[in-house]
Amino acid sequence: MPFTGKATFSAGPALPEIAEDVSDIVGIVSPHETPLLDHLGDPRREARSTVHEWIEDALVPNAARIDQPALADDGATTLLTVDDARPFRPGDLVRVASTPEVVQVAGVSGQQITVVRGYGGTPTTIIQHGMAVVSLGTPALEGADAAEPRFTARVRRRNYTQIFAATVEVSGSMQAARAHGVGDEEDYQRQERLRELLRDLENTVINGVAPAEDPQGSGTVRRSMNGLRRLITTNRFAPGADGFPSGAEGDEERLTEEMLNTAMRAVWEQSSGQLDTILVGGAQKRRINAFAGNRAYTPDDARYRDMISVYESDFGVCRVILSRWVPPSTVMLLDSSRIEVLPLAGRAFHYKPLAARGDAVGGQLIGEYTLELRNENAHAVIEGLTS
Repeated sequence: MPFTGKATFSAGPALPEIAEDVSDIVGIVSPHETPLLDHLGDPRREARSTVHEWIEDALVPNAARIDQPALADDGATTLLTVDDARPFRPGDLVRVASTPEVVQVAGVSGQQITVVRGYGGTPTTIIQHGMAVVSLGTPALEGADAAEPRFTARVRRRNYTQIFAATVEVSGSMQAARAHGVGDEEDYQRQERLRELLRDLENTVINGVAPAEDPQGSGTVRRSMNGLRRLITTNRFAPGADGFPSGAEGDEERLTEEMLNTAMRAVWEQSSGQLDTILVGGAQKRRINAFAGNRAYTPDDARYRDMISVYESDFGVCRVILSRWVPPSTVMLLDSSRIEVLPLAGRAFHYKPLAARGDAVGGQLIGEYTLELRNENAHAVIEGLTS
C-alpha cells in the first residue's frame, strides 16, 4: 500500500476524509457592554495633564437654616443663630420657611442675625430648629451710597488620569494557521482586549478610587482616578438617616418613589441643572420597574411589559441606565451634562506594535482617561438599599 500520510483504523483501503462542520462565528458571552459610556457619549475636548483640573463657581447664597432651639412668636426683636450668616446683611427682608412671616435683618454678628419680627404686618410664627430662612433681597434706600460688594471665590476641582493597558502576543505559527471564525488572529486579539479595556473604563468611571498618598503616581505608585461614587460627597443619602425616608419592609430597606423624589428634590434645591440619568444595577432596576404597579391593557395587546426606561418627576425627566458595575445597594442620580470621560491628549485607546520577540508578533493596547464631574452637588447617591 502506498504511503498516503493518513491514519487508518484498518489495513484496508484509506477511509474517506470527512470535513469538519464548524461555524465561522465566535460566540462571546462575557459581559462587555458599556451603557454608561454610551449614554454619556464622546467628550468635546481632551485632558492636557495627568492632573486634570476644572473651575467651579457659585452665586452668593441666599438661604440658611436655624441652628438653635425653637423660639416663640412673642417679642418684636429676636436674635437668631443660623448655620451660615453669609447670605444676610442689615436691611434684608427674610422669609421664614414656608410660613407667611417676613422679618427684617437689623444686624449680623458671627453666626447670629438680629431680626425685627412681623415685617409689614405679616403674622409671626414659632421659629423651629432646622427651619430654612431665605433672603428676599435688600431693599435699597433712595439716594443711599453703594453697598459693600459681595462675591464668591472660584474653586478648582481635580481628578487624575489612569492608564488602561493590555498586551497582545501571537506566535508566528498561530498567525499563519487558518482558524475557524478568525481571519487574522492578532486583529482578533486586539478586538478582545479592547472590549476588556472599555469594560474596565466604565467600571472605573463608576467605582474608581485614587491613591490616598501621591495620587499623581510614580514609579512605585499606580496612578488611578476617582469615580462617580467617590466624587459625589454632598448629596449622599441612606434610608432612614437624617430625615431621609425609609422603605423598611421587615429587615429590608427597599427603594421607593418617596426616596427617589426626596433625593431629586434635594438636588433641585441647590442646582440650576436638572437630573436626567438614574444609574442602577439589576436589583434596583427591578425595584424601579415595580413602581408601575397598576398596568392597563387593551384586548389587542399581546405583549406584557414590565420595564421603566424613563422616569419623569417634578424634578427631572431621567433615563434609567442599567449598568452591571453599579453596586447592588446603590442608586446614582446624575446630570449627564456635567459629566465627561476625557482621554489625555493623544492617548485615546490605540494599538502600538511592539518589537518582535522571537517567533511572535504583538503589541500593546493603551489608553489614558480621566473623569470630570462638574458641580458634584448637582448629583446624588442613595446607598444602603437592600439588594
